Order: sequence, then C-alpha cells, then structure tokens
Amino acid sequence: MSTDIVADEVLDCTGLLCPIPVVKTSRAIKGIEVGQVLKMIATDPGAPPDMEAWSRQTGHDLIHQNSEDGRFNFWFRRTK
Repeated sequence: MSTDIVADEVLDCTGLLCPIPVVKTSRAIKGIEVGQVLKMIATDPGAPPDMEAWSRQTGHDLIHQNSEDGRFNFWFRRTK
C-alpha cells in the first residue's frame, strides 16, 4: 500500500536499532520548515511505538504510517 503524501525530506533508518531512529528523526525534523513533511523509514520492530511516543512528546504530527516489505514508514509534519 502506498500513500500520496509528498515528503519534503526522506530519512532512511534501515538497519538501525532504537534509539538511533528517534535521534536521527529529531535531528532531521529540525532541518525542515514548519509545515513540511519528513518521511522516515525504519526496519526496527520497535519503531512504531517509539515513533508514536516521539510524536506525542514533541508535538510533531504523525500524519501517516504504514508497513510494507519489512519496512515501517512514517510521515511527520513539523509543527514548531
């Protein structure tokens, strides 16, 4: 299943384990403008709950997530 969300930046965290995807996402979202979208790709099975918690804690919107072919895809909108 694909999505029509257009990402302004893509961060590939394939093969990285917690907490590295969270750390890299935190850094990457600071590099885009408020309102832009960051797509993060991970293979760590712990990524979905980690990224949902990160979104709640930071206030950045998790606008969509899915899983396909062993990869977890997340789209975040920078809010501040």
